[in-house]
Amino acid sequence: MLGGLGNMMEMMKSAKDIQARMAAFQEQVGTMRFDAETGGGAVRVTLDGKFRMVEIKIEPTALEDGELLEDLIMSAVNAASTRAKEALKEELAKVTGGINIPGLGDMLTG
Repeated sequence: MLGGLGNMMEMMKSAKDIQARMAAFQEQVGTMRFDAETGGGAVRVTLDGKFRMVEIKIEPTALEDGELLEDLIMSAVNAASTRAKEALKEELAKVTGGINIPGLGDMLTG
């Protein structure tokens, strides 16, 4: 009987540890940066861990073709977003110790 109680106490401790690490992770996310460039460096974007664009650099030569520029920007943003999602999933797995917690993955797609 005590073995069951000990397991329950250990699970509660683990849950509290994960909760503390999640709080620290959420604070860290906003400071993370993910870069991508397209067109041989003609367009470079930086997203933060909340998928907000924090910087965009456009070479003057890229301004000559509006449609191409739109495509380059879209490609760079999508590439940075993919990098961010992959990195955040890896970090989240470290925080949770690989435990799949329902709903946590949703924060990476929103």
